[in-house]
Amino acid sequence: MTQSDQEDQAVSQPTPEQVYEEQLRAAQGSSGVIEYLLHRSKPHLPPWLAGIGTGLVSLPAHYYWSGNAAATAGLTLASVALTGTTWWAGKATTAQRRLHSAITVAAASSWFTAAAIAGPDAGPLPGLYFIGAPALALSWNIRQILRRNPEGAASAEGGLLEKVGLAKARITRSTVAPNKATFDLQLPRGELTQDDASKALPLLASALDVSKNAVRLTHDPDSASRVQLTVVPHDLLKNTVPCPGPSHPGGSIADPVHVGIYEDGTEAVMYFPGEPKASRNAMHLLIMGMTGSGKSEGGLTALAEILTRRDVIVWASDPAKADQTLGPLLPAIDWAALDMKSTKAMVEALNAVIPARTRWLAKYGYKQWEPACAEPQADGSPGMPYLIGWFEEAAKTIRETDDDVFTGIAQEARSAGVSLVVSMQRASGNQVSTDTRASLGSSWVYGLRNDRDATFALDDEVLDAGAAPHAWKDKKPGYCYLVANGIPETFWATPARSFLTAREYLDWVVLAFASIRSIGDPITAEAASKAAGRLYAKRTRYPVPGTDDAPPAETAMTDPGPYDQDHNEPDTDDDYDEDLNDIDPEAELLQPRSVIQLAERPAAKLKVDLTPAQARQAMEDMLNEFEAEGRVLVRPADFMEHCDRHGRSRPWVSSQVANFVMAGRLAETKETGVYRIVRQDEAA
Repeated sequence: MTQSDQEDQAVSQPTPEQVYEEQLRAAQGSSGVIEYLLHRSKPHLPPWLAGIGTGLVSLPAHYYWSGNAAATAGLTLASVALTGTTWWAGKATTAQRRLHSAITVAAASSWFTAAAIAGPDAGPLPGLYFIGAPALALSWNIRQILRRNPEGAASAEGGLLEKVGLAKARITRSTVAPNKATFDLQLPRGELTQDDASKALPLLASALDVSKNAVRLTHDPDSASRVQLTVVPHDLLKNTVPCPGPSHPGGSIADPVHVGIYEDGTEAVMYFPGEPKASRNAMHLLIMGMTGSGKSEGGLTALAEILTRRDVIVWASDPAKADQTLGPLLPAIDWAALDMKSTKAMVEALNAVIPARTRWLAKYGYKQWEPACAEPQADGSPGMPYLIGWFEEAAKTIRETDDDVFTGIAQEARSAGVSLVVSMQRASGNQVSTDTRASLGSSWVYGLRNDRDATFALDDEVLDAGAAPHAWKDKKPGYCYLVANGIPETFWATPARSFLTAREYLDWVVLAFASIRSIGDPITAEAASKAAGRLYAKRTRYPVPGTDDAPPAETAMTDPGPYDQDHNEPDTDDDYDEDLNDIDPEAELLQPRSVIQLAERPAAKLKVDLTPAQARQAMEDMLNEFEAEGRVLVRPADFMEHCDRHGRSRPWVSSQVANFVMAGRLAETKETGVYRIVRQDEAA
């Protein structure tokens, strides 16, 4: 702070005398000067009361114990024992406090022993009392006053920071929320660095008796001597958070993709396309987490959110688990490669579509992909949606191809409106090349086995700030760190938890957004067909749930491609034509051999279309009905029975139940999926 800044601050802030006069005037107008002085002196009274009490108690003590040899010995031993106990009990405090406390107890107990035996008015005892008692009381008052920093900054000397090696650091500003405390620290210039403060985080966590992840440090980019310390004592992510539904239904992939929630309630988001105005590049993402960490569930949540957008197509691969993970979303995925041969073809296709897409972007004057690219262009040609290549269990793909298989895609795809997502359990040097890791740029990290694994996905600055995914391992599924483009650095080391997505919700996403979902573009289809041949052009298309219709597959194919050279399956179109020619249209129909009586369809329940606000009010009314009936416990199934009545889907009802919990109208119980109704007066 410059001298002029200090002078301005001095002018703008009232002096202590002005504060005192203002408080005094306020006191005179309310309770009077005497009440004000008593209120101000209360914190300093205990040492004085202890001194007065010691003097008064010495009178009856002398009356009963004067001339008693046993009492003399007992008082002497008690004095020594009390002083020793004080010294022993003070070992957990600072050296100054320990010594001050022991001297005070020794002086007071020695005087009391002498006064009880000889009398408080014997010899020098009166003088020692009237001089020593006020002196000791004042020493404790002075110590209490000096704890306060007159400049408004808390002093770290002799406190918590001293224990962890940051004794000379000063707290310049503090912010306290219900479950979060933030402190701005000014480190001594030339003596401590930000790295020194980062090394003290484990000691701080131990001193505060919290987990490693509860204490984090953020470096000030403008000053190497300033850091921000954040402490979150309670884990608010321990309860699973159901997916609240699409954040931008039918919107653009350029809108943020919501995937979870941070410990302070802020939603965790990620951005795929770049945005020049925000100085944000397109994202390539590494998803990493050990078995059981919730990595695959988090990926499904992100994919489901992506598939609610109108201008994006997804190519997804999982040669290890096939349709076990991606199964519910397969009807919405443009190309699903569930074996190694198709996966290799997809990699070749991605390499091929990059130059084709960049030529198209250059032709129409785009420097990079933006939402306008997906719309019909001025000459009437169709638009080009964003493309996301998603590789689950990518370690198998790398093992059976090359450790640099994704490097070229990661380095070149951003400018072509393509994002690469690589998901694996451990991105070590034996699994993936360092060039690929460096080119991916962004990471979504779940629980890991050890701290070494964390270095494969998180930068040193994130780990130094307190990120510790290895502390979770597989014990806290869904816990994660998200370090990606467009996310403020203050959130990089902040724990989040990905939404938990039900199978019914995934089916609903596939069905509800089928009509607005992009079916691809001819430029990408032609380039992919040339590179992958029939493995792309005749790729399997999965039917939408509840129908027998599969999305149309692209048939553009000007070259058989390298993956068709050993493909000898005959074309079956002629066989179909021959079968049709064998049918005689004039022949009589066969007589039925049996008749099956089908049950009549039950009458449909009356369905009332409600606005979102009316539906929320209906849910509130239903909860009030349960409360009026005297019910104490409810389950989500109790609300699900009324989905059709509200004209809302089951995922929407589930999200409303979660909102009741956050609003305090429902409280979780020890039994999973069972909630206790909180009366409205208690919730308020």
